[in-house]
Amino acid sequence: MDLSKQDLHKQEPAGAALRASDAALRASDAERDRIADILHDALAEGRLTAEEHAERVEGVLRAKTVGELEVFIRDLPAAHRQGPGPAHAPAPLRPTAGALPIDPDDNVVAVFSSAVRKGRWRAGRRIHAYAIFGSVEIDLSEALFDHQQVVVKSFAVFGSVDIRVPENVSLRGTGGGVLGSFEVATLDSGDPQAPIVYVDGWAVLGSVEARPKRGKVVADILDRVHRTVDRTLRKHLGH
Repeated sequence: MDLSKQDLHKQEPAGAALRASDAALRASDAERDRIADILHDALAEGRLTAEEHAERVEGVLRAKTVGELEVFIRDLPAAHRQGPGPAHAPAPLRPTAGALPIDPDDNVVAVFSSAVRKGRWRAGRRIHAYAIFGSVEIDLSEALFDHQQVVVKSFAVFGSVDIRVPENVSLRGTGGGVLGSFEVATLDSGDPQAPIVYVDGWAVLGSVEARPKRGKVVADILDRVHRTVDRTLRKHLGH
């Protein structure tokens, strides 16, 4: 059974249809996971049979655009609850005044060499990256975010600074290049509590580049904070 050939996609409730520009966007792995979670909940609630669930999940994996994904949940209550509402305000261009320290929590320096921060590491509120005739790689795709705002101050002089972030955070850039390139792929998360990564600095006869890493997502920052507080309380209470 192919949902794309049914009348399901024609039965759009008023106000629930995606804008054509949004529907045509390429679907991300995070969006596929969201739809798959909705289908799993529908199966658990008895709204879908096991066969229907399997068919729809298979279709989700094949879907290329956001519009194709939404077809599989349009007859489920979750689609109506997630209908258009007040638009989430985009992340500000600059960090909140006074929210970040002046001194860096971490310095990543490469002088005629290379330096890398990647894997499961704890991102501070301020990271300074210096690439002088060298290369710096800062991969935040698997990092632990204890703070909602993170600044990566980047300086590339005859060198390069390459920054990667999870695809469900917000990403902002305010820097420039002097006979070099400073490129930041602006990104907006749909979650108002998601981390915001600010990339600032200069590229002098070098390059600074920041963009999301496909398929990498960070968990809700508040969930992690709650888990940390819970562990701390348990430790103090002797549990």
